[in-house]
Amino acid sequence: MFTIGDFARHGRVSVRMLRHYDATGLLHPAHVDPATGYRHYTAAQLARLNRIIALKDLGFTLQQVQEILDEKVTTEELRGMLRLRRTELEAAREATANRLVQVEARLRSIESEGHMPGNDVVIKSLPSVRVAELTGAAPDFDTISPVIQPLYEELMRRLQAAGIALTGPGVAYYEDAPDGGVLVHAGVEVSAPLGEDDGLRIVDLPPVEQAATIMHHGSMDAILPTVQTLGRWIDANGYHSAGYPREINLECPENRDEWVTELQEPVTNPAPDGRSPVRPGCRPSAEGV
Repeated sequence: MFTIGDFARHGRVSVRMLRHYDATGLLHPAHVDPATGYRHYTAAQLARLNRIIALKDLGFTLQQVQEILDEKVTTEELRGMLRLRRTELEAAREATANRLVQVEARLRSIESEGHMPGNDVVIKSLPSVRVAELTGAAPDFDTISPVIQPLYEELMRRLQAAGIALTGPGVAYYEDAPDGGVLVHAGVEVSAPLGEDDGLRIVDLPPVEQAATIMHHGSMDAILPTVQTLGRWIDANGYHSAGYPREINLECPENRDEWVTELQEPVTNPAPDGRSPVRPGCRPSAEGV
């Protein structure tokens, strides 16, 4: 038998916790010395302790844990519950990591407020481009990545199965959804007849007379500062935005921090307010802000 201290060390719990489990009837010691009141446990009781801790980690209350254990949950059932919890925790960890990236991107945007863009913005026309695309919906722009990544994976799989060759880079673009969310279009340039088959669309994106363009280097999860840099440049030079920017995936190595993406935001001519537009490809001076 183990003393309560030895049992606590083997079970990786505190003595206080074992006393609490005893008081609630969840795990009684195998023997209590009538003279000293010292509690003693057997090695076999580690199995019940492990189940208690596992079920607590699944989010069950101690009362629920006791009810489950009294019904004698099998090892296989407990294994299944733990696998489910592991999946939930992994999803929560990924969501937290994504949120941290968004917070960092927002912080960089705040830190750059009041400064003129340090990136080169170029005004140019965009030709019509034919793309194969799949479309999905996201509740907001903070949740684009979990939507667009599976779309691209499925798109590549279906194009390969159909024998459709890629002729250019990936092209992502967005629209406002009727419910207030975002319609996500994950596309790639192809040479194939127009048409639609089970959600896979071959479409021609229309030409754009003029677009303000900027290069983004790094993961798309950290694109916010680049988007806002482009927006500040458009405003500073008297242009008007005419829609969401397209995202052209120029380089997509395995390391997402090495990605290179061109943002192409449609714009209209400078407002007739007396300000002179900057020549395409040139950044304004601070006095032009």
